[in-house]
Amino acid sequence: MSRPVFILGGYQTDFARNMAREDLGIFDLMNEAMTGAFEATGVRPKDVKVGHVGNFVGELFAGQGMLGGFYGHVHPDLAGIPVSRHEGACASGSLAILAAMADIESGRYDLACVTGVELMRNVSGKTAADYLGAAAWVGQEATDVQYVWPAMFSDLAEEYDRRYGLKREHLAAIARKNFTNARRNDKAQTRKWTLTDQHFAVDDELNPVVEGWMRRHDCGQVTDGAVCVFLASEQAARTYCAEHGLGLESLARIRGWGHTTAPMRMDTKLRDSANAPYVLPWTRKAITDAYKRAGVSGARELDAIETHDCFSISEYAAIEHFGVTAPGEAWKAVEDGRIELGGSIPVNPSGGLIGLGHPVGATGVRMLHDAARQVTGKAGEMQVGGARTVGTFNVGGSGTTNCSFVVGAGA
Repeated sequence: MSRPVFILGGYQTDFARNMAREDLGIFDLMNEAMTGAFEATGVRPKDVKVGHVGNFVGELFAGQGMLGGFYGHVHPDLAGIPVSRHEGACASGSLAILAAMADIESGRYDLACVTGVELMRNVSGKTAADYLGAAAWVGQEATDVQYVWPAMFSDLAEEYDRRYGLKREHLAAIARKNFTNARRNDKAQTRKWTLTDQHFAVDDELNPVVEGWMRRHDCGQVTDGAVCVFLASEQAARTYCAEHGLGLESLARIRGWGHTTAPMRMDTKLRDSANAPYVLPWTRKAITDAYKRAGVSGARELDAIETHDCFSISEYAAIEHFGVTAPGEAWKAVEDGRIELGGSIPVNPSGGLIGLGHPVGATGVRMLHDAARQVTGKAGEMQVGGARTVGTFNVGGSGTTNCSFVVGAGA
């Protein structure tokens, strides 16, 4: 990376809330996240030079676009700053982060406010699924299924089974782990849920099939939520630290990033990778690009991972694509416990999308926020002991938009 980018801190809304039931909307989510971030960090609105918003389909769920215009309503000192919105389906938040980083690395601006937001629980589950289907090639794939994304990721599971063999119990173990981790997270959507082993079994009442391989508890949540973080240049970070009596080493830093875009269609991706060791090679490249930019050799140098478990199979695939195991061997990491919270490389200590929740445009920002909390020892009951380096992976579509970050502690 040409210039260091520091994370000054941020704020996450409570993902268990249903905004429509509170007669609140998408602005209220953004307002809470941004106001909370200013209060949590002590950053002054007048010092923010640029804003970036991650959001997928505000026009569909909320009938609302032009989200950058809300910044001036959050605080009058934000009126007039340049604000852009970024869309890459479930990776929208990560694209907003990448744009803010580019502003800082170029020297154009030195302090950025990045907000990810999605309002999703104001419509029925089927309507939400239809809206989210906009991230597939509409009219060209998944045309004969009821739920687009469970069907698409069932296809990924089918491909894993064809190439390497796949056991239902390994997917169930991933889901169970993430629900368990979420109970430690005071912002998690499912933290108060009571689930038994039977909820993860082949049980058509407690865990019914949604599409193909994917049962109810293999699926990420439909969530209302927003997350805001502040990114800063080294000089702005030093100024902030001096004003707050901190050392630069107390902050988190983005050490590396990766970003690739694969062809839209799932069947094209799978056909193109037919003779490759990795089922999703563009996912692998995004992660290894982040490793290279961060100067780390691979997963062995990570203390934890926050990854995109929109479905249990997507975390299963990520375990391999991060290099935690060789291709086709993710099951080993599931069985030996290394990805559990007390293991050698915990995956989704936050609870992930399955346990914590998945407000689509906010997810990439939430991952970065949680990675920063981990490496600065501020992750509360979900803290990974001694965490100094955390990797993230955030994906939009069926492995289409791939974004990865390596977050480290200290200057």
